[in-house]
Amino acid sequence: MSALERLDGSLARFGSSDSELPTGLVLLSGAIAAAVLSPIAWLLFRVVNAETDVSLLTQPTTLLTSIGLVAVVTGASVLLGVPLAFLTVRTDLPFRRFWTIAVALPLVIPSYLGAFTYISAFGPSGYVADALAAVGVESIPSIYGFSGTALVLTLYTFPYVFITTRASLLSFDESLIEAARTLQVSRLEAFRRVTLPQLVPGIASGALLVALYALSDFGTPNLLRLEVLTQAIWVEFNGFGRETAAMLSLQLLTITAVILAVQSRVGDTTQGAYVGTRAGTSGDTTVSLGAWTAPALAFCSAVVTMCLAVPLGVLFVWFRRGGSSIGRTRLVFEWSYATNSVLVSVAAAVACALAAIPVAYLAARHRSTVTEIIDRATYVGYAMPGIVLGLALVFFGVAYGSTVSDIASVVPAANYLPTLYQTLPLLIFAYVVRFLPQSVGATRSSAMRVDRNLTEAARLLGRSPLAAFREVSLPLIAPGVFAGAALVFLTTMKELPATLLLQPTGFDTLVTYIWAIRESGSYGAAAIPALVLIVVSGLSMVVILSQEK
Repeated sequence: MSALERLDGSLARFGSSDSELPTGLVLLSGAIAAAVLSPIAWLLFRVVNAETDVSLLTQPTTLLTSIGLVAVVTGASVLLGVPLAFLTVRTDLPFRRFWTIAVALPLVIPSYLGAFTYISAFGPSGYVADALAAVGVESIPSIYGFSGTALVLTLYTFPYVFITTRASLLSFDESLIEAARTLQVSRLEAFRRVTLPQLVPGIASGALLVALYALSDFGTPNLLRLEVLTQAIWVEFNGFGRETAAMLSLQLLTITAVILAVQSRVGDTTQGAYVGTRAGTSGDTTVSLGAWTAPALAFCSAVVTMCLAVPLGVLFVWFRRGGSSIGRTRLVFEWSYATNSVLVSVAAAVACALAAIPVAYLAARHRSTVTEIIDRATYVGYAMPGIVLGLALVFFGVAYGSTVSDIASVVPAANYLPTLYQTLPLLIFAYVVRFLPQSVGATRSSAMRVDRNLTEAARLLGRSPLAAFREVSLPLIAPGVFAGAALVFLTTMKELPATLLLQPTGFDTLVTYIWAIRESGSYGAAAIPALVLIVVSGLSMVVILSQEK
């Protein structure tokens, strides 16, 4: 049998059944998936053994508020993100590259920081209220409550929909539009019947990210005085009602599961739809805005002003005032906070990249029930709100410490066992559980584009499976690994609830310092750390956007 025949036979058998899966890769990926699922398992164990009366957890107002907030923010994000994606990809909008970057940049600003600046700008004693009072306007709509929270969350989450919809448009087969034109179909009808159905998976993916973010966010509702489930969990935890907090966390996870089920249902309904790839066309399918150019520019300008100009303007005002204190307590910024933030974010990014490689490679190259289960299991952590994850790991860290103490009373050598509660390894583990899917998704996309013939050719030349992967596949998937790590770095820099619950004593970061400022009322002191956070996060966004093509 020739080498070519052996190669064809290998490819025909590749990933055909669970029994032919590489055992070592499956065990390694399965261990990573089990580690991701362990916080949920511990939380369920805590709830099952809790003595709290379940009837005390009935909070219909809080529950309905959380669900309503998710629905409003998700819908508003779609209404903003889809038109902006269409304008920057399919139209002759002036300065499209500038608008693409400007519209995506709000992702580098944490929503709680946006809420911080919006309170300063539009609060009862804010800059806008003071300016309008000088001309006779006595009051403006309150930024606090449901409407203000929905507004701020929408402004800093709609870029998820924008980016995923834009990706769908960039890969869209434009010959379908030409075919619709030959049938004398209007542009609006062609968009409704041809373009929109192909965009639904991308829109649904972005909407899922928005919904999960809106449900799990803690900082923004807390600042804007809206009672939601995350706020209730935080209050119970700090009030020593940890059993109640655990049961409320399970309620929050149930809503998360419902959101995932709805998104999966949408994905199933579009699974059979034709999805083309962007190809050369004989004509120009770019939509000319004509008289709509000015309204389109005004729309883009208004969004960018609300998302970027307002918060950055407030921060620069604070900065020019030299970080003057509004409250009674003056907090001194130390550059070690920025160093700590970068340190843990880099560690989380590297850990996620290393953990994602085996899982993503297994999912991309070996299709089976086992690989599907492992792949889906790693995504559970992203669906787990940060405050729930932090709470579960607090329970685990405390229980582990108690167990070690009990053992040490009998076996003194147990005193040398490492502790976990309020340690950097536990904090980094929380980040890995939370953001691993971002790295897995980017790495898997790159792995799926690697020609399997290259790996098999290396095997035929005598390379072991590990050597073939290291010498052939790894260099080819490196851009995806790097982009996924950059995304993990960006989200870790902004993560608030898990950091607040798990930070080691004395290990302050940019987000914990900004939160301490919020509690003291010294708003001016937030200028430098907030600007540093935005700049550092913006660098990772540049890396992500550079991978767009």
